[in-house]
Order: sequence, then structure tokens, then C-alpha cells
Amino acid sequence: MNRKSLIMLSAVGLLALTGCSKKLNQFNAEYFSVNPSPLEVVGQRVPATVTGHVPQKFFVKNAEVTVTPYLVFDGQEVASQSYSFQGEKVRGNNPVIYYEQGGTVTIPVMFNYQPEMRKSELELAFEVTQGNKKYTLPRVKVADGVVATAALADAGTVAPAIAPDAFQRIINEKYAADIRFLVNRANLRASETGSQQVLNLNEQLQAANAAENREIAEINISSYASPEGGLDFNTRLAEKREKATTEYMRKQLNKDKITEFGELTAQFTAEDWEGFQRLVAASDIQDKELILNVLSRFKDPEEREQQIRNLSSIFDQLAEQILPQLRYSRITASINVIGKSDEEIMNLFTTNPSALNVEEVLYAATLVTEGTDKYSVYNTAATLYPNDYRAYNNLGMMQYEAGDYEAAKASFAAAARLNPSAAEPQMNLGLIALVNKDYRQANQKFGNAAGLEELDGALGTYYLLSGDNTAAVKAFGNTASNNAALAQILTKDYSKAKSTLAGITNPDETTYYLLAVLGARTNNEQMVKTNLRQAVKLNRNLYDVAQKDLEFANFNLAAIF
Repeated sequence: MNRKSLIMLSAVGLLALTGCSKKLNQFNAEYFSVNPSPLEVVGQRVPATVTGHVPQKFFVKNAEVTVTPYLVFDGQEVASQSYSFQGEKVRGNNPVIYYEQGGTVTIPVMFNYQPEMRKSELELAFEVTQGNKKYTLPRVKVADGVVATAALADAGTVAPAIAPDAFQRIINEKYAADIRFLVNRANLRASETGSQQVLNLNEQLQAANAAENREIAEINISSYASPEGGLDFNTRLAEKREKATTEYMRKQLNKDKITEFGELTAQFTAEDWEGFQRLVAASDIQDKELILNVLSRFKDPEEREQQIRNLSSIFDQLAEQILPQLRYSRITASINVIGKSDEEIMNLFTTNPSALNVEEVLYAATLVTEGTDKYSVYNTAATLYPNDYRAYNNLGMMQYEAGDYEAAKASFAAAARLNPSAAEPQMNLGLIALVNKDYRQANQKFGNAAGLEELDGALGTYYLLSGDNTAAVKAFGNTASNNAALAQILTKDYSKAKSTLAGITNPDETTYYLLAVLGARTNNEQMVKTNLRQAVKLNRNLYDVAQKDLEFANFNLAAIF
């Protein structure tokens, strides 16, 4: 073989080894794109996707590369899960990058959020295995910073569910007595006016008239005739029964010296078909379905009566069991029981709280404004009425709002033990789980509280902290809170978010900070300036937060402050 042939064979061998024997070159930042960039907090995490575009004739055929994303911040770094890919000559199961064509790799990134990550860098570290050799390539920075607006979600600001008192200033009580009549008669018999029902009614009226905290609001008389016989006759009969009963009632009130009784009203019903149908349906008459069918088919009163009389075998049972019950007047007394005034309740709470019932004690909490005073009321309620779940639930509510989550958890748990089916302590235990980042437990407890009106804010915050912003917006509905507005900002419904923030009754530093974020996202410098100043005025720590917040990267904060 001549020298020329040897040179040619050497050249061919060298070409065959190209892409295998040489080391992998350093990766360039231009090879990578990051979505989103900068990174963004979602829920409590920082997710992203890094896409690598490896150029042609770059990736060595026998190389395997392991990429580890690192977020570097404040003198520390945290790693995301490593990802490997390989050249075409490597035996393995990783995605392949071909030497001639190059290729694309997708690297998922996930970090648990820390506040210091606002000012950070996303770097990729490369470990290469090539045959028996292992070496490290220089890191590549692919993104700057984290937009942490989603981290403003705060479970601690969600209002716990209160278990309401059932206090009523005026409680209406009704007492009734029936006076029965003989067939086709309207005279009152002594046996009826002296019945135990009527005597009890008169005693209640006398007691109400004598009591300072009771008043007779109304006395009503309703008189009826049974539906057999002609309509004209029954009309006159029912009217006579009404007049006779009204006259008796007036004489009785006068006898008992009752002059204050609101109003005495009276009316009559010529033929009580509704009562007839109700009594038949509840009876054990053998052919009652036949009677009910007649009532549904015939609407004219006289036609109804005739059709029922035609059922001769049944009519005798009706005349004996049903019709006598429809010949009566009913006297109904409406009596109001007047409860203690607000002043009386507070005086007793201060001097002798045991003189108040549980509803009055729980109501007393609505008469005070300071949190410490409310705490005192609910603590007293729990002491006096330890078997009422509402006292413990509402005590826990005050502890929760004060930030004492351990004490609140104990109180909510006590309420749940006393009444396992009560929705309020279930929701509130869900809030405790949410504060502790136990999202699984929170979801379970919120499920137990389904249907509770206050659940919207809690459930919306759960979705917000879980990273499902769309579901959060839906759950919040028309709730006016910082968390609800944050969900709307994250889903880019800026108009709705602005309206929500404007509807917050007691805006705080977070409210103003979110308004500043809205201003930044809508390029409204004045809105940024005004609201950032107010937020920092309420909480000086927000000055340092804003300095690192990428939401305000395009604004001169030095000029604002």
C-alpha cells in the first residue's frame, strides 16, 4: 500500500470517529428557553418548563448528559429533579439527541417556593458520562427571578364560620281551641265552652294579659260547616257559628278584664272541602281512594256532595267518622313573648351571666365590638353551657382571628365532637389544615361543610393555594376579599379584580399592594405609586418586598418612595 492510500484510510477513520471521541462542548444559554420567564409562583410552588434546542453536529454520539436545574438565591441553592438524555451510540432509555440533526429536549422544573426566591437565577448544571470518562460542564443561567404574586394568598385572612345564636327579641306563640257544633246547629254548648281546650286557651290569655313581657297580638276565629247539605244553607250556618263564637269570645275577654288584645278577627268557610279531603286521606275508611277520586274529578260543591251521597255504602261511614269533625269554630290566640333588651342583656352579662340563657349569652357577643370582649363572651358561654357546640366554635373563631391556631384547633375540635354534623366547625378545621398546608385534610373538612354559605371564601383560598386559579375564581363567586382579587389577577381578569378590591370593607396593606400590582400590569404608574405608598405606610416591610418584586421591574421605585 502506497503512502497516498494510507493517508486516505487515516482520513476515513478520523471521520468515523468524529462525534464519538471528542469531549462535549460547553452548552450556551442561547440553546435554552424557559416558560414562563421569569418564573412564577403557582400555589405554593415554582413550576416551569425548560426547552433545550441542541444544534446540529454538537452532541457527541457516545455521550450521556444529566441536567440538574438549580434555583440560586440569597447565598443558597435548591435543585429540581435531574433529567438525562443521550447520544445515538449510548445504550439506554433516555431521549436521544442525534449528532447530525441535533434535537430538542424538554426539562420539567419544580421548586417549593421560599420568599427569598423573588431575587434568584435559574441555572442548569451538566454532568457528562462518555465511555469511562465523567466530567462536568460549566453551568448555564437560563432565567432571572420569580414573580411571587401568587404567594400573597393567605389562609389566615379567611373568616371562620360563626355558629349563629337563635336569640329572638319577640317570640310568637300560638294557642288554639276548637268548639264543636251539632249537625245543622250554631248554638254553643256548655260542654264545649267548658272543655279543657277552651279553658287552657283562656288561661293563656289571662297569663299573657298579666305578664309584663307578653302581649296578645291577635285573636282569630275561623268557623266551618261540613260539606253535606245545600251551599246556601251551609253559608248561613257557618256565618251563624262565627257570630256565636265571636260573641262568646268578647264576653269571655270582658269577663277576664282583658282589654289589650291587638285585634279580634273572624271569618267563616261555608263548606270545608279541604278539611274533608285531609281527614278522608288520613282515615282508614276502606273505599277512601274512591272518595278522593270523586273530589278530584268534580269541582262544583253541590255536584261533589251528590256524587258522594250516591256512594250510599260509604256515606254512612263519612257521616259517622268525618263530617262531625268539620262542624266547628277554631279560636287561635297569637301571643308575643318579649325578650330582654340589649341593655338588660349586657347588664346581666356583667353582673350575673348565669341568669342568661345560652341564646342570650351568644347574642351578647354581637353587642360588643372589640375582639377581646367577644372572646370573653364566648369563653363565658363555653363555661356556662359546655354542651353547646356553638360556644366552642365561636371561641375558636376568636382564637383563629388572633393567630392562635393551636388553641383555635382545640376549640373547633371540641365543637365538632359535641355536634359532628355541624358544618361550621368542619369548615373551620379545614381552615386550620389550610394554614398548616395540609391540603388533603382541608379538602376533606371542606367537603363535610358543603352547603355552608361561608364556605366560598375558604374553598376559593384552598384552590388558590393549590394552584388552580380558575377553580378559585369560580369558588369565590362574588366574595370581596384580597384572596378573591388575587385569583382574578392571576387569571388576568383585571377589571373584576379592581372591582373586588374596591368592595373590600376594611382594606389593609395587602389590598393596597394588590392594587399596585394591578397598576403595574395595566401600565398605570399613578396607580402603582399611590397604592404602594399606602401599602408601605401600613406595613414598612413591604418596602423591601416591592424592591425585589418583578411586578414592578419597569417602574422607578426610588422615585415613588
